Amino acid sequence: MRSIVAYTEEIDDLDAAAEELFAQVRDFDLARNSLAILFAEEDTDYPALYALLSQRWSFPVMGCTAMAMLSGQNGYCRSGISVMVLTADDCQFSVGITDELDRAHYKEQIAHLYNELAAQHTSEVKLGLSYFGISVTEMELSGSNLLAALDAAAGGLPLYGGAASDNLSFVGYHVFCNEREVRDGLVLALVSGNISPRFVYVNSVEHTASFSYEITSAKGNTVFRLGEDTFVEALRKENMRVDQEDMMSAYILSPFVVTLDQGSGDRVEATRILATLDLETGAGTFQGVMQEGATLSIGVLSREDVCQSVETAFIRMLRELSQCGGEYTTLLCTSCGARYLALMNNPSAEAEAYMSRLPKNLPLQGLYAYGECCPVQGAKTGKNYNMFHNFTFTILAL
Repeated sequence: MRSIVAYTEEIDDLDAAAEELFAQVRDFDLARNSLAILFAEEDTDYPALYALLSQRWSFPVMGCTAMAMLSGQNGYCRSGISVMVLTADDCQFSVGITDELDRAHYKEQIAHLYNELAAQHTSEVKLGLSYFGISVTEMELSGSNLLAALDAAAGGLPLYGGAASDNLSFVGYHVFCNEREVRDGLVLALVSGNISPRFVYVNSVEHTASFSYEITSAKGNTVFRLGEDTFVEALRKENMRVDQEDMMSAYILSPFVVTLDQGSGDRVEATRILATLDLETGAGTFQGVMQEGATLSIGVLSREDVCQSVETAFIRMLRELSQCGGEYTTLLCTSCGARYLALMNNPSAEAEAYMSRLPKNLPLQGLYAYGECCPVQGAKTGKNYNMFHNFTFTILAL
């Protein structure tokens, strides 16, 4: 598989934007099968842009909005449009999108989309690329809900991607597929053929506070009790904030770390954003699944930890690629929006941390998301589990 990344800052004059993108890929030879992954700031008129792109590109386009992007040698991109074109004779792509999702029907819709796309392949599907919208303010669905539904339909197929983001309004995000644009939907691309995807993820939490409790009552992504106390009572005991209207903003730089049981004694660690508190019931709702019996602690996020984790991720990935002997030509990255906020005074710091390590002939595209989807290895078995993360930097190599 080969790839190329194109980027333009232009979003107001879409004719000019399309021409810039076309010019940057003009000398790129397309193989039999191709796919474009597109990230754009929320103010981009995506349907109008696709109408222009489709006049010259006959291959599918999928992607989502992003609060900021990472684009190859351009590094950090605060605004604009980024497109990666993947192409191969020995790979096959199928792409589709759901309608708007809700709690009553999302599992059926996601399963139907997966089965429809999988049926188009003539060989084993080896990877799913997915971006999705999650209703943060209403908390109708968490990222873990959507990923678990896709994981169940795909039977453990490795899944990579994340939650679409916007300029922190939590209402402007969208996902795209060809001419369609939906808000709380899911776009999916399946890839079969000659690929052996590799994944690296690192979280940003190098230090944890004294806060550490067993979750004694939880359901889905809501925690009711920690030890003998309600979740809110435990926060009060630790002198943490409980009376702020926007709890996500209050805890955005204080991520919660949870250890999750995957069965057979296998455990994985994930980080979670606290989204809402219910002072009447004492419950706390997170942007990812929580489990009774899991250990919950709170981490401390810093700009130094964020930059160091990017360096760690690239060192690990480039070492793996040099040892595996395969030919890898493409990197996709997803970084948490909370990491972006931690870097607010120097937003290009994360890109600067990887650019010195990125080979010039290795295309890279990424976005800052409201949650990251990347397989993670169990501590006991080494088995990969599809996991919804917060506060992580993830890399997919193809």
